[in-house]
Amino acid sequence: MAGRVITITSGKGGVGKTTATANIGIALASQGKRVVVIDADIGLRNLDVIMGLENRIVYDLVDLVEGSCQLRQAMIKHKKFNSLFLIPAAQTRDKMAVSPDDMVALTDELRQDCDYILIDSPAGIERGFRNALEPADEVLIVTNPEVSAVRDADRIIGLIEAADKGPGKLLLNRLKIDMVNKGEMLSSDDVYDILGLEIVGIIPEDELVLSASNSGIPVSLNLDSKAGMAFNNVARRMLGEDLPFMKLDAKPGLLRRLAQFFGGN
Repeated sequence: MAGRVITITSGKGGVGKTTATANIGIALASQGKRVVVIDADIGLRNLDVIMGLENRIVYDLVDLVEGSCQLRQAMIKHKKFNSLFLIPAAQTRDKMAVSPDDMVALTDELRQDCDYILIDSPAGIERGFRNALEPADEVLIVTNPEVSAVRDADRIIGLIEAADKGPGKLLLNRLKIDMVNKGEMLSSDDVYDILGLEIVGIIPEDELVLSASNSGIPVSLNLDSKAGMAFNNVARRMLGEDLPFMKLDAKPGLLRRLAQFFGGN
């Protein structure tokens, strides 16, 4: 069966979208799947650093699209998993160097040999977002349980549906259970009530995520980490397993009244 293209996006930067892409890619590879992750954020690449592959880059996405290299030359094999590859973004080129049609052609070629192609989309709604969205079979929207992030996610959901790529699914990242219980942060129930999309993962706040990203060893490789376990559970749900969410001892949602700010979606 041809590989599945999943675009991972967000309405704003800083919500952990690139970290999520790296960790889900690692988790899928650890389940024996052949995975290619593509950094589509031209000019602002970070996926290579989080995956610990920044010193292996010779060719990038723009080189590939322009025909300066072959596909295999642009695919960087992960140090731990022979079935996981990265195609990095160009660091010094303009976003217009790649078109939506280019991304469709690339992913169509990759589908023949891969189980999953994960595209790390730039945040926002500009050309890079359209590039990442065009080949998607499924869209995963990363958001934090904060009002501003959820508001921006709501806007992205509208664009995804307008492009006939919906409904997307949600990944709720950096949930702080103590703040939820104090009524200072949206709960997963609040976010669901506001956005109305299936939540495929709830990633708790975990200080190990930052240290893991800085070391180039994604936290999904550390099963002593709650966030690492949660990312692995996301991958297992993507593979069809019916897994409950980790018990985080959250009280019922306290801020559902905020749904009115989002048009009642």
